[in-house]
Amino acid sequence: MVRIAERFAILGMRGLVTGRKSRRSPASMVFADPVPVRFIRRRIAMSSSTEVMADPLSAWFSTPLGQYFLERERDYYDRVVADIFGYNALQCGLGEIDLLSASRIPSRWCIGSTGPIALQTDFRDLPIAANSIDLVVLPHVLEFSSDPHQILREVVRVLVPEGQVVISGFNPWSLLGMKRMWGGTRHQMPWTGRFINLPRLKDWLSLLSFDLVGGRMSGYAPPFSQDKWLRRFSFMDSAGDRWWPFAGGVYFMQAVKRVRAM
Repeated sequence: MVRIAERFAILGMRGLVTGRKSRRSPASMVFADPVPVRFIRRRIAMSSSTEVMADPLSAWFSTPLGQYFLERERDYYDRVVADIFGYNALQCGLGEIDLLSASRIPSRWCIGSTGPIALQTDFRDLPIAANSIDLVVLPHVLEFSSDPHQILREVVRVLVPEGQVVISGFNPWSLLGMKRMWGGTRHQMPWTGRFINLPRLKDWLSLLSFDLVGGRMSGYAPPFSQDKWLRRFSFMDSAGDRWWPFAGGVYFMQAVKRVRAM
């Protein structure tokens, strides 16, 4: 029982669990349970977790164009996370959308600042012990952060050696990304985000000792707002991987944390 408790006592206020003082005030971290260890010892269903204000990006995913991309993102996450094993998995953001539903990892949580989440926190300063998480998924977290590189540093800190991170982001060199130049969309979701070039993200991961083990592009249709037009241009999805693989509306990356031998 002691070993089980040690495995699960990975999350909580830094002063209680990680032994490090948090740069955030305690009021900025809201727990679903007043006792962190009790909170961790049971699996928290996303539907019964802490509820805070809705995520604007999650609301966009309910639109026809958002549903078009969400269908492709669910398909990718379901296939990838099903083959990643361990004890603890963490989804950062998009609390209304469970992207760990296909995971075989027994303990899974969603954290963030909006939606039905297990823990409200800042991704730049995770109140999670180092080397304690086997899988982290980052669905569109980096492009909506003022400091995406700091988020990746926190991810590499909390992951165990050989732990994995799965990232999805909007591609700035896609029809979706270029729509922001047409006017009238810069203040609308998801174009309010700062889309990150895939080569830049690869460089960031490499600097943090991640090895890329998978990834792909998806969502090649023009960013129409009506479902009937998205269906009419669905042929572009089957042709996209072959003819314009760099122009998918969303990209996925899967990377493994490597610990280099001295």
